[in-house]
Amino acid sequence: MVKINAKPVNFKLGEYISNGFDFTKNNFGNVFVAFLLCVLMSIIPFCGFLAVGNFYRYCRDLRAGRQVSPGDIFNFDNFMPYFIMQLILIGGIMLIYIPMIAMIPLMADRDPSAGLPVFFIIYIFAIYVVILIVCLKGFYMPALISLGGVTEIKTAWKMSLAMTKGNLLTIFLYALVVGILAQLGIIACFIGLIFTMPLMYVCHYFAYEDAMKQVTYDEIQEIGIKNEF
Repeated sequence: MVKINAKPVNFKLGEYISNGFDFTKNNFGNVFVAFLLCVLMSIIPFCGFLAVGNFYRYCRDLRAGRQVSPGDIFNFDNFMPYFIMQLILIGGIMLIYIPMIAMIPLMADRDPSAGLPVFFIIYIFAIYVVILIVCLKGFYMPALISLGGVTEIKTAWKMSLAMTKGNLLTIFLYALVVGILAQLGIIACFIGLIFTMPLMYVCHYFAYEDAMKQVTYDEIQEIGIKNEF
C-alpha cells in the first residue's frame, strides 16, 4: 500500500524542464497524439482537468515502459474529483464577479475620461493576487489526484499546501518559464506550438512525478525491508 506523507518538496526547476524536453523529443509521436486527444477531450463539458490528469498518467506509464495507448486519455476513473474541483472554481468565480457587478451602477454615471475608480482597480489587483496564490498553493493537486490516487478534494488541497510550503516563488518562476517556452511556438508561425504546447504539460508531469516520489513510500515494501533485518 502506497502512503503519502505530505511535506515541503525539494523543487528542481531546471531538472524538470530538461527532462521534459528530452522526453518530449524522444517520444514526440506518442506525446503529440496523446496531447491532441487531451485537447479533444477538453471540449467535453467538465472534462478539461480530467483530460490533463489522464495525460500525466499516460506520460508516467509511457516513461515506465508499460503498454499504453493514446486512447488512455479517455479514462473517466478520476472524473468526480476533477468535477468537484471545477464546481468549486465556478463557485469561486461567481463570488468574485458579484462585487464587480455591484460596482457597475456606480461607474455608469462617471465620466469615461476619468478612467476606472481607484477602488475598482484595487479590487481587481487584489483578486489577481489571491487567484495566483491559490493556484500556486494548489499546484500539486492534479498530481495527488491522478498520480497519487487521492480522491477527496479537501485532502488533496491540504496535502498540496504542505508540499508547496516554502516553494511558492520557485513554483511561480517555473510556471512563468514553462509558459514562456510554450508560447515560443507562436513565434515560429504557430508550427512550433506542435512541440512547445505538449512540452509544457510534460514538464509539469516531471515536476509532479518527482514530487510524488518525495512524499510517498510503499508500506508493504518497507515492511519487507524491516523483516530482512
